[in-house]
Amino acid sequence: MKFLIQRVNEASVEVDGETTGSIEKGFLVFIGVSDTDTKNIADKMIKKLLGLRIFADEAGKTNLSVKDVGGSLLLVSQFTLYADCRKGNRPSFTSAGAPALAEELYEYIIEECRKEFTDFAHVQTGVFGGDMKVSLVNDGPFTIMLDSDEIINS
Repeated sequence: MKFLIQRVNEASVEVDGETTGSIEKGFLVFIGVSDTDTKNIADKMIKKLLGLRIFADEAGKTNLSVKDVGGSLLLVSQFTLYADCRKGNRPSFTSAGAPALAEELYEYIIEECRKEFTDFAHVQTGVFGGDMKVSLVNDGPFTIMLDSDEIINS
């Protein structure tokens, strides 16, 4: 499982001209799933995501989590995080999870993240498999890749 996390001042997702998710300060998280991923792996990734201290405290040090700053999450499925570009110029996506598994785990991640916030509006989403238009204003920019192969084996 891979989470590409971007600290944002604002972000939104549009599908067919309709906004499906929109946040202000927080994380835009692109989520990639592989066939070997499980709910147990998702739980560990969520814990790491919500614990990341990459917002500035009063001293200007990156010492606060998204929940510490009252931030939000915009969760977007993104199978292309598993692109393999080693051969030729056309990426292969054979390492990406099958759509049924990927959608199940994506929905599970949304549900588990919503349990962590008292306000439902703090967790917004894209549309699984949708042709999404994502807009964002990076804060920093500050971008982190979480890979379950590194999180689980550390």
